[in-house]
Amino acid sequence: MHDFATDPPIEARVGEILEKADATVAVAESCTGGLIGSLLTDIPGASAYFDRSVVTYSYDAKLTALGVSREALDDHGAVSKSVASEMAAGVRDTADVDWGVATTGIAGPTGGTDAEPIGAAYIGVAYQGDWGSNESYRTVERTVFDGQRTAIKEQIARRALELLCESVQEQP
Repeated sequence: MHDFATDPPIEARVGEILEKADATVAVAESCTGGLIGSLLTDIPGASAYFDRSVVTYSYDAKLTALGVSREALDDHGAVSKSVASEMAAGVRDTADVDWGVATTGIAGPTGGTDAEPIGAAYIGVAYQGDWGSNESYRTVERTVFDGQRTAIKEQIARRALELLCESVQEQP
């Protein structure tokens, strides 16, 4: 599962950046099915910055484990910007970490539509600022990757880690 790895791999760079920032992360995964958590824990010492990965594949899991609203799920569906945003904030807040990352998408080989083809994914990143600072925020990126199911999952997982890396580096 290293077809799309860089040198050094993004999971190692994320670890270095989080440690340098003295920051922590938790992940809510749907389409990646725990792959981000697996990549992060491939790096020795990940317990210094990695709290958890919650696989919330179903609507019910997103609702009960992360507090994703019924309205977001009903109005937009699981593969949407609003659900990715709520998932990232939900895992950030339930884990009480600095950063939350979330993935939701369509890994295939079935399930794609004209609006959301196979390979489409939404990746959410949420930052926890200090209370009253108004520094907390969420961002979501939509991506579309090509390939078979495992290749799509790996590309989504690695892009999620790249977005986390970029976000941490941009934080003052």
